[in-house]
Amino acid sequence: RIDIIMPYRILPPVAGEGPKVWQIQARQLTHVGEAQISESLKLTIEKMIETIIIGMMATFFGIIFALPISFLAAKNLMSENALTRVVYYIVRVILNVVRSIEPLIWAIIAVIVVGLGPFAGIIALTVHSIAALAKLYSEAIENIDSGPIEAIHATGANWLQTVAFAVIPQIIPPFVSFTIYRWDINIRMSTVIGFVGGGGIGFLLSQWIRLLDYRSAGMAVWFIALTVMILDYISAEIRERFV
Repeated sequence: RIDIIMPYRILPPVAGEGPKVWQIQARQLTHVGEAQISESLKLTIEKMIETIIIGMMATFFGIIFALPISFLAAKNLMSENALTRVVYYIVRVILNVVRSIEPLIWAIIAVIVVGLGPFAGIIALTVHSIAALAKLYSEAIENIDSGPIEAIHATGANWLQTVAFAVIPQIIPPFVSFTIYRWDINIRMSTVIGFVGGGGIGFLLSQWIRLLDYRSAGMAVWFIALTVMILDYISAEIRERFV
């Protein structure tokens, strides 16, 4: 608080000249030092890395569980007898039910079970990735050339040998393509599930929006957009080399 004394303020205005207008200007100069990274930027980078890890872990676990399930959901491999057909229809129904529930709903369920945090986000994306990848993988298996399968059968090979020598060599390119596509989806979805407590940049973004801190929220949105563009370029390079 500063008191300013104006010596001439007590003088009455001269008749006929009208009221006097006084103006005060104050300037304060201080040394602020070198530029420093803001706390909002540090939090954004930290949560963006967490978001990428959530998407990668969900994709990794989704691949592990979806691979064996996809062979059970392929009609051309599960039509040998009545038992395999029953297994095929059961697996298909389960996959359709799980896939019909959005990852956001799975995230809410996971948050209720395990609490807030990235672990709930990983569980939600993993469950949905298993169903989605198993369906895509099974369709790739159903569209393979049946000639090698018939040739392997003619030699007296069992079901496992047929899969190993007639199916797997034909499904590697589409499997790689579907896996990269799902990885891209999981990275983008991991930014959304944070709004319901699934961890990552989405949780931080929702907090800033509620606090009306639009500057920090805008910075988080830019980081999300840049990350998605970079990962899209990386996935395109991987797809070009291996597919």
